[in-house]
Amino acid sequence: MMAILLSKGQGVSLSKTNPGLSEVFLGLGWDVQSNNNVDCDLDAFAFLLGGNEKLISDSHLVFYNNLTSPDPNQSVQHMGDNSTGEGEGDDEVIKVNLKKVPAEVQKIVFAVTIFDAEERKQNFGQVKNAFVRLVNDQNQEEVLRYNLGETSSGATAMIMAELYRQDGGWAMQAVGKAFKGGAQELIDSYTRQQVINWRYRAPQPRR
Repeated sequence: MMAILLSKGQGVSLSKTNPGLSEVFLGLGWDVQSNNNVDCDLDAFAFLLGGNEKLISDSHLVFYNNLTSPDPNQSVQHMGDNSTGEGEGDDEVIKVNLKKVPAEVQKIVFAVTIFDAEERKQNFGQVKNAFVRLVNDQNQEEVLRYNLGETSSGATAMIMAELYRQDGGWAMQAVGKAFKGGAQELIDSYTRQQVINWRYRAPQPRR
C-alpha cells in the first residue's frame, strides 16, 4: 500500500484508511547546513494534551529529557536523541501505541526545535528536506508522510503534525506551523495557567 502524502493543513482519518492500526511510530527527519562549524541540533517533542488543548502535566511532555509518557503502559516513547541529523532516513523516532494512550489524552502534537538556537545563531532557514511520517510499527509500512518543504528562516521551532481522537479512533493532520521562540514558546503555549511552577527542564549533557 502506498503511503498517503499529506499537504499542509490536511487531515486523514486513520480509522478509515487503516482500520485496526495500533502500534505506530512518527519518524522525523531533516538535513542541516551548519554554520560556524557548529552542528545544528534538532530535537523532537511530543505534547500530550487534554480536552482543553493544554499539557495534562509536565510529565506529559515527551522529549530527550523525559523519554516516556507517565501512564503505566508508557504508550508514547521517544527513542533517543540525534544531535547532528546525520544519516539517511528518520533522525528521531517517537513510538505511540494508539490502543493504550489514556482516554484523558485527546491530542498528541509533534514538534521539532533547534537546541540552543539563539546562542548558536541558527534557525530553520538552515534546515532542508524536513519530513514527518507515520509508520505501522508492526509491519514497517509507511502510512502517511508530510514533506515540510520550505521553512521559515526566522523560526527556531516547528509543529510538524498532530494525532487526535476522532469518531472513536484517531486521525492525523499535517501542520507545519513555525515559532520563533524555540522550545520555550511551544511549552508556554501548551501550559495551563494554573501550573505555576512550570519550567523547561535543563538539557542533560550530550553524549
